[in-house]
Amino acid sequence: MRKLKNNLRYIKIYIGIGMAITTLLGILLYILINGLQHITFDFLFNVNAPRGQTLVPMIFTTVLIVLLTLAISAPIGIGSAIYLNEYAKTGAWFVKTIRMAIETLSGIPSIIYGLFGFLFYVIILRWTWSIMAGVFTVAIMVLPIIIRSSEEALKSVPNAYREGSYALGAGKFYTIWKTVLPSAVPGILASIILTIGRIVGETAALVLTAGTVAGMPSNLFDSSATLAVFMYTITVEGTDMDRAYATAVVLMALILFLNTFANFIGKKLKPQ
Repeated sequence: MRKLKNNLRYIKIYIGIGMAITTLLGILLYILINGLQHITFDFLFNVNAPRGQTLVPMIFTTVLIVLLTLAISAPIGIGSAIYLNEYAKTGAWFVKTIRMAIETLSGIPSIIYGLFGFLFYVIILRWTWSIMAGVFTVAIMVLPIIIRSSEEALKSVPNAYREGSYALGAGKFYTIWKTVLPSAVPGILASIILTIGRIVGETAALVLTAGTVAGMPSNLFDSSATLAVFMYTITVEGTDMDRAYATAVVLMALILFLNTFANFIGKKLKPQ
């Protein structure tokens, strides 16, 4: 009887794995079949093509928003994780308040972040629809993810490393900088790279802040669309589904590359 129950459990597990793999492959094949045939050299690389006929501005905007967002959110997120895990007193009301705020922020839909960014950055600060408005909005949105992931990476470092450093006479800051952080780097780096996938695929928050202009921005206060926003716009309008599928292929390839790269870096930097 026990063997039968174990076999049933294994069958359920295999069915779940099979459904996940089948769904993923189905999505990939559907997008590739409909999109690959419409990808051309001009569509990917022709800088002089008319607006909306090439992905060069959207690729540039996507990369720019990713870099600026990480430049803002990564130091704040990692620093907050270090404070919560290494300095904060467990059970203190201030720490509980911070953790509750992080949990709440991580569960807020991206459209709410977009509305906040639109009202605060676009209207109140008068940044208009711009890359900077989108960057600051998305930075707030991904901050809880970086904090939680970095904190888990710090928690995974054995306390014996800290105790050994203290026993040798090192101070707390030196111990964190030279012992704890190097050991947590694989987890922190992997979480940051995976966060890039969230930024690349974001649409709702960026539509309301960075705008939907399919052109090359001249400065950080110009409006410009990312790959995901561009794909969303032409899909909703229904003007050119061929370009939508082609953009989906490029976007999917970029996200898959980032996820694979994150796993590779995490394994390489993992302490032996």
